[in-house]
Amino acid sequence: MDFEPLSLHRERFAPDQPTPLSIYDTGGRLLLAKGHRFDQLGQLDKLIDRDARVDPRELGDPSDDIARARADQLPAYWDAQVNAMARLLRTTPAGDFTHTLDRASRPLLALIERDPDLAILQTVRTEAEQGGTSSYASRHAVHTATAACLAATRLGWGLAQKQCAVRAALTMNLAMADLQNRLVTQVSPVTPLQRAEIHSHPERSAALLEMAGVTDRDWLDAVRQHHEEDGGTGYPCRPAKVHEVAQLLHSADTFTAKLSPRLRRAPLLADAAARLQFQAGRGDVMTAALIKEFGLYPPGCAVRLKSGEVGLVMRRGDTASTPRVAVLSDRSGQGLPEPAQRDTARAEFGIAAVIPWAGLKLRVGLEKLMQAVPEPH
Repeated sequence: MDFEPLSLHRERFAPDQPTPLSIYDTGGRLLLAKGHRFDQLGQLDKLIDRDARVDPRELGDPSDDIARARADQLPAYWDAQVNAMARLLRTTPAGDFTHTLDRASRPLLALIERDPDLAILQTVRTEAEQGGTSSYASRHAVHTATAACLAATRLGWGLAQKQCAVRAALTMNLAMADLQNRLVTQVSPVTPLQRAEIHSHPERSAALLEMAGVTDRDWLDAVRQHHEEDGGTGYPCRPAKVHEVAQLLHSADTFTAKLSPRLRRAPLLADAAARLQFQAGRGDVMTAALIKEFGLYPPGCAVRLKSGEVGLVMRRGDTASTPRVAVLSDRSGQGLPEPAQRDTARAEFGIAAVIPWAGLKLRVGLEKLMQAVPEPH
């Protein structure tokens, strides 16, 4: 068997859930069969300390499953991926972390490639997400990685650069994840101590990666510089020239943060976030690629049409202002029996305004909306 250390797969295990892999000792003898349930993960850690092994071939290739899945099954894959990344990013990086992260993020890249519109929707619809503040940091990491990956593709970046952007986006805030989760609901101003933690987190996150065996200088530099800006602004070190991947990361990070709610403020509507991001970017190529990829009315934003109907943008259209929408209520506000597709390129269905998610009165699941506005062939 082609064994790997159990430690590389720790994020796949959860208390009271069937184990996804059998566990073996160093001699290849079966210790626990697949499907065993741990009462607490301390039991798993004891096996890791004994250098227990697993056979990763038991997992299959999630990318193949995603490629074959029905469109309405993809939202469940997204939920599973966000949860898996949350488990991974809650732990201190250890062992061969590059391998661990690449393997764990493979389904994310497959999901983005399979349906870029759904990837954008998952990033934009943060106002409606559930899961509590304890998972904000990991969700934001996934959203930033998704946005960076899509923009990198538009920029024509090669596989190595794109992989670097995804790695850095997922790990840029490792050293301040707990603080991120607290700040989402904090009513009082940021304290001096918190400000110092924020200011130092790029360097501390890179240090954690180095301790976990990461040697990729581009990855480490992108993490260190993801809050820097050309010309010596930003923080913490203010270099004159910022790493290219870090520039993309900074743009993706700030843009997706604008779409996320805080206790002290509502999220910005998608069109307003795009305009502010473009103005702040002053026309730089990274910001331009990001805004062009998402469009003025990206999938995931709620809209009111000129017909008076209200719905959710599901797919980008031929132009930035003509997406395809799943309509949920008529002009009088009455919910429709079934969501109906509207092509906003038609004058009578043009977009009149972007509205908060609360105005949707959403009564159906995302899976049904995807059936109403299917993938383009």
